[in-house]
Amino acid sequence: MAAAVATSRLAAHQVIKVFIVDDHPIVRQGLRQLISQQEDLIVCGEAEGMSQAMQLFFETKPHVMLVDISLENGNGIELVKELIAHDRGLNILVCSMHDEALYAERALRAGAKGYINKDEATDRLIEAVRRVASGQIFLSDEMTHRFLSRQVGKGEVAPPGPMESLSDRELEVFEQIGHGMKTRQIAERLHLSPKTVETYRENIKRKLNLANSVELTQHAVQWVLENT
Repeated sequence: MAAAVATSRLAAHQVIKVFIVDDHPIVRQGLRQLISQQEDLIVCGEAEGMSQAMQLFFETKPHVMLVDISLENGNGIELVKELIAHDRGLNILVCSMHDEALYAERALRAGAKGYINKDEATDRLIEAVRRVASGQIFLSDEMTHRFLSRQVGKGEVAPPGPMESLSDRELEVFEQIGHGMKTRQIAERLHLSPKTVETYRENIKRKLNLANSVELTQHAVQWVLENT
């Protein structure tokens, strides 16, 4: 159904309108230049965070939203959920430096059509944008193999690790802890109550088998250094 909606949208527009959401101005500039070089693609808008992205989304009506995970005032996975809640047929491609093995499935569950790492070659990014614009799914060959192997129950697929047991919100809180934020700061950034953040912290410690807040902070800082 979503693919049909996407196709019908593009039938009336030969040029694919792309909206970029990334909290780094230099990255947005690079993506804008790359996309603008393609005859069938055009950048219709850009934003650095969730609130700005939601506001401009309704004004620009893009065919594809290109969304990073870490944003100026929020999280890309939560933005995907919010966008899909307003438009289930929207085509979203998550483009991030974060580990695809940890985030790709979360992005698809949230409603995105694909995930691509920023380390990929530029031609792969353009391919991903075009494929997602047509309503198709885009993942790396490795992630596609993992999904197919899991579906058919064959092949050597690594079992989920402790990090994969975290919910989207728990992972988001965990990352903020790794950036040195305290409970109240995290609550303000994520628009949650301090009590809710404390609940997430306790859940994270339990799932990752961490004894106390000191271990939680150390583990989170190390994870951020290795993955962001």
